[in-house]
Amino acid sequence: MAKAIVLSYNVATLLRAAPGTERRYTVEPTELAMYDDLRLAAPIAGEVRLARTTRSILARASLSTAIEVSCSRCLTPIVAPISVEIEEEALPTIDIDTGQPLDPGDEPDALRLDAHHELDLDEPIREAISLAEPIALLCRPDCRGLCPVCGVDLNSNTDHAHAEEVLDPRLAALAEWRDTNKTN
Repeated sequence: MAKAIVLSYNVATLLRAAPGTERRYTVEPTELAMYDDLRLAAPIAGEVRLARTTRSILARASLSTAIEVSCSRCLTPIVAPISVEIEEEALPTIDIDTGQPLDPGDEPDALRLDAHHELDLDEPIREAISLAEPIALLCRPDCRGLCPVCGVDLNSNTDHAHAEEVLDPRLAALAEWRDTNKTN
């Protein structure tokens, strides 16, 4: 995955503002490189609100997009709309007044502004979209899935059947036990 900063904001003037000062940015439809197992089907759009706190920048975003997924029963490609709400605190790495590096202290894993006071929201947005991915989406509520024997799509072949029940050889002993206990 290539590093492409798409949703990045210079917050130098906001760091000099009084706590409580807020800036709002409209996110025009934009593309974002996602993780290898996730594909966007629509651009990301929405709004980002950045607010100055006493020690950081609080980033809040309301975004929407769509992802390409497969039906969990028949594997047909479908598009799923996704809406995410993000709230992240971004700590400075450089003191805005002195230009001196700041110690990460007790929060080494916190979201950080870069040395130029840029706030990059690409990764938090990527993570939020990934976490919002539905676990088991269906192409339609009555999806019949795939035949467990041959894999044919049962939605397009409604009369599909097999002449005889195919038995997994590992279950032969259980089938034999079942047959002997039916007669008793």
